[in-house]
Amino acid sequence: MAGGHCGSFAASAASSGEIVQLNVGGTRFSTSRQTLMWIPDSFFSSLLSGRISTLRDETGAIFIDRDPAAFAPILNFLRTKELDLRGVSINVLRHEAEFYGITPLVRRLLLCEELERSSCGSVLFHGYLPPPGIPSRKVTNTARSSVDARNGLNSMEGEARGNGTQPVLAGNGEDTIRLGVPVDPRKVLIVAGHHNWIVAAYAHFAVCYRIKESSGWQQVFTSPYLDWTIERVALNAKVVGGPHGDKDKMVAVASESSIILWSVQDGGSGSEIGVFSLGVPVDALFFIGNQLVATSHTGKVGVWNAVTQHWQVQDVVPITSYDTAGSFLLLGCNNGSIYYIDMQKFPLRMKDNDLLVTELYHDPSNDAVTALSVYLTPKTSVSGNWIEIAYGTSSGAVRVIVQHPETVGSGPQLFQTFTVHRSPVTKIMLSEKHLVSVCADNNHVRTWTVTRFRGMISTQPGSTPLASFKILSLEETESHGSYSSGNDIGPFGERDDQQVFIQKVVPITNKLFVRLSSTGKR
Repeated sequence: MAGGHCGSFAASAASSGEIVQLNVGGTRFSTSRQTLMWIPDSFFSSLLSGRISTLRDETGAIFIDRDPAAFAPILNFLRTKELDLRGVSINVLRHEAEFYGITPLVRRLLLCEELERSSCGSVLFHGYLPPPGIPSRKVTNTARSSVDARNGLNSMEGEARGNGTQPVLAGNGEDTIRLGVPVDPRKVLIVAGHHNWIVAAYAHFAVCYRIKESSGWQQVFTSPYLDWTIERVALNAKVVGGPHGDKDKMVAVASESSIILWSVQDGGSGSEIGVFSLGVPVDALFFIGNQLVATSHTGKVGVWNAVTQHWQVQDVVPITSYDTAGSFLLLGCNNGSIYYIDMQKFPLRMKDNDLLVTELYHDPSNDAVTALSVYLTPKTSVSGNWIEIAYGTSSGAVRVIVQHPETVGSGPQLFQTFTVHRSPVTKIMLSEKHLVSVCADNNHVRTWTVTRFRGMISTQPGSTPLASFKILSLEETESHGSYSSGNDIGPFGERDDQQVFIQKVVPITNKLFVRLSSTGKR
């Protein structure tokens, strides 16, 4: 039996390394069977498995009646996964790649065609922030006690020193042992902004910058060097009633289930507020007013409140989308419901140790709510506050629901449904003038013009289709947890103004494309 297994393994190894002779349009090519077979369901996998009949020339080579000049770069792509377009028509090459069923190559060539057609405008250069120095490493309690023991400090002295506002630091970040895929410590993973502050998250530390009209960009705060790699970041540059007054800023980072929150004073000195755990990997990290919120698709919401200085985790239905509006957190869930939590009521619920989670609406088809956007119209004496919510579902439907000020108790009513997407909706944005939705089919975007009467969405003449386009981008193959957070396509911008998508076509590139969210125009 053992010999039989070894024999079959050797036979399969020999067949995968077998040399294949090809005659493409009269030109001879030699390659390995393994090179031709690595893409499933291609022309070659069907040919060499016998699903397609073969025609051979007088030497026994497999004859393929196609263009040999176009076949050479296709074979080179199969060998190296690299694409050389010198002296080749992209259109002809894509046509041949489609015939051979080389799907990864077809997608790359579609991107190349789109970039060739584009006309790029100029973007105003605003500032250059040089790479910061790598900070000292944050010492955990275990490491601190060992350092104290070496320095001859007793436990009381160590405790007194540890109660200062600055975290205890030691060592140099360069010698940190990193687990998993190593990440360059100087590589910027995520950038986030709030008012006149931005935070740049590197692999193991975060740096805050502030801009002033008189002096330009200034580096204000650098976190300690962390042992784990940062995957999410949040910044609040307008804290009201924080631990050290209204001039506080807050910055938080997350990795897996752990979250660290710092308070940063206006002068730049920072102190660690706390280290919190969501218990499951953090998918989103953001501020609602003074509350730091972390959510996980598994159905957990963690909230830290600046007034009560309390962190608590609430179990909810598995979360598939979220949005914020004023003090409200809205959650789209996989059971088809939209729930809301009013963060202003958070301190009042402390004695119950429970967040007040209320169902706002349920999708009529029971589809998961995969994208969510809330638009609060400007308050007027006529209409009061009219709430409009656009959401997308796992089946590709886009719905708009509205709530009249006079019927607050009855919940939102279904206003309009669009069924143009065939894949789950991944992003949605409802603004003053446009409704924009993106689905999972290569970031396919559909947009509509929204009609309003006295600021409120109107059915006359109703929402009319505006544009259809794709924000194509190639994902990084060995992606780190921060990649999706740091490479979000948008849309970005004010709800009452024109918004934009940011297109980064390939993972490592020096080119970005800014596209209007309403029309796709660059």
